[in-house]
Amino acid sequence: MNRDTDKGKILIARSLFLGAVQLFLLFLLVFRLYYLQVYQADKYKTLADENRISTRLLVPPRGIIYDRHENMLAENRQNFQVLIVAEQTPNIDKTLEAFKKIMPLTEDEEKKIRKDLKRNRGFVPIKIKDNLRWEDLTKIMLNMPYLPGIVIDEGLSRYYPFDNIFAHVIGYVAAVSGDVDTKKDPLLEVPGFKVGKSGVEKMFDKDLRGIAGNQKLEVNAIGRVMKEIESVEGISGKRIDLSLDLRLQKEAYDLLGEESGAIVMMKVDTGEILSFASAPAFDPNLFSSGLTSQDWIELRDNEKKPLLNKAVSGQYSPGSTFKMLVGLTALKHGVSTRKTKSFCSGKMTLGNHTFHCWKDAGHGYVDMEQALQHSCDIYFYEAAQKLGVDKIAETAKEFGLGFRTNVGIENEKSGFIPTTEWKMKRFGEQWQQGESIISGIGQGYILTTPIQLATMISRIANGGYEVKPTFEKLDKNSKIEFRKLDVSQYGLDIVKKGMYDVINTQGGTAYSARFDFNGKKMAGKTGTTQVRRISMKERQSGVLKQEDLPWKYRNHALFVGYAPHDNPKYGVAVLIEHGKSGTAAAYLGGKILRKALELDATDQPID
Repeated sequence: MNRDTDKGKILIARSLFLGAVQLFLLFLLVFRLYYLQVYQADKYKTLADENRISTRLLVPPRGIIYDRHENMLAENRQNFQVLIVAEQTPNIDKTLEAFKKIMPLTEDEEKKIRKDLKRNRGFVPIKIKDNLRWEDLTKIMLNMPYLPGIVIDEGLSRYYPFDNIFAHVIGYVAAVSGDVDTKKDPLLEVPGFKVGKSGVEKMFDKDLRGIAGNQKLEVNAIGRVMKEIESVEGISGKRIDLSLDLRLQKEAYDLLGEESGAIVMMKVDTGEILSFASAPAFDPNLFSSGLTSQDWIELRDNEKKPLLNKAVSGQYSPGSTFKMLVGLTALKHGVSTRKTKSFCSGKMTLGNHTFHCWKDAGHGYVDMEQALQHSCDIYFYEAAQKLGVDKIAETAKEFGLGFRTNVGIENEKSGFIPTTEWKMKRFGEQWQQGESIISGIGQGYILTTPIQLATMISRIANGGYEVKPTFEKLDKNSKIEFRKLDVSQYGLDIVKKGMYDVINTQGGTAYSARFDFNGKKMAGKTGTTQVRRISMKERQSGVLKQEDLPWKYRNHALFVGYAPHDNPKYGVAVLIEHGKSGTAAAYLGGKILRKALELDATDQPID
């Protein structure tokens, strides 16, 4: 009996213990439910919404780019594109074959489409073609019953209305490349988002992008969009107003025609670039819409290098356009005066080496103004020999040569101005007098870019002020102060008189390029630089004519000038690769300077 009683007590105790444990567990469960459903309700509601709601960025319209007179140079155009949704077609291959009968696809395009189809879920639209013309759009819409899974979408694409005319300055946009840090801007993570790849598009890319909007969508477990919950539009990119003038840019490009070269024109008092042409060029719309392999090969293999921005990336010996700087240096250091004359017999000798003037018969006695007018090499050989290269280099750098202008265009080269110190460091050799002599006519180691030459001539024209080139359109009422260069008015007057005679006095090397527009004329200097060595044997037998040489062995033609001659407003630098003679470049320089003066006489002047 006692044993039974003890067993009963044990059972009761165990039951009470188990009941207590169950009660405790129940309490914990209730508490946990309360904690999750009440205390942390907001947190889990947010998590649930995040699973249910998908937030997508909306790409804002890219900013518009204008010239100084509000002509659109880069805009956004309505873009219709064809997409395919895999889950909406019973047979992708048949749909693509049917589409190709309406609009052919290249092998590369079809490979990309199939690759994208494999990478994405069946409900994700994949682009087949974009930038559709109306006639293409009409054909597709008429055949929609036979194209299951094909849909048409509308958006915006970048458009350059003047094709290749502004290619090297405006640049182009393209898809974000793999080396870009996409964490800096959420827009960079949007599939297909395009950024500035060159030119002004790259220079002002962040401003042009704008600020993204967003769209909240309700999606199901596999990511399919069920409905739109909310949409907030983004803020369009900023408007960019450039200093360029469409009329002068067209003129520059028309003048270059089939030539390979560059023209840079700027205002000599502000540095505003009015024309910036590099030829040949390319159609930036091809890059924005997607370049084909064949297009790329043609551009890459063209011997005139349309992808090279010659205005900032092309480096050339300045030739005789450099003589003004040698002259200014000689006047500054007392090596020459206005009356100093040299005798040109057509050649001069240093040791066992002979240096030739371009004119075999020589120029006789010439002073500095006459030496510039006739482009006498002997005068500047002698001046450079007396000066030494270091003094010349100092002046050259004052006038903007030897380093980048930092105008903002990518891949700008710095050119090169040699010194005795440089040669010792580079080659471990002393500088030779002969090297100074050849530097006196802008050859040897000296290299410049067209934009540097435009800067140089503008600083000469404006009276020796350190104007710097810019693509920014400046307020006409704003006053800009530039540093005064270490150059005398006396020296500038002599050099300017020589440049005036180059154009306007019979016998000047660019006399044929002269003009007189309502009493306004130009001043300038031609340059012709060799790209091959002429041997003594060839000189004795007769130097080959330029037209008898292959294109790539012909001389480069250069010209720098300004107008009006008595109150300069515009400076220009012209380069024609293998253009034979500086006279050819002077012709183009005269045409565009006259055009600028003619525009100023209209009811829409450049300013």
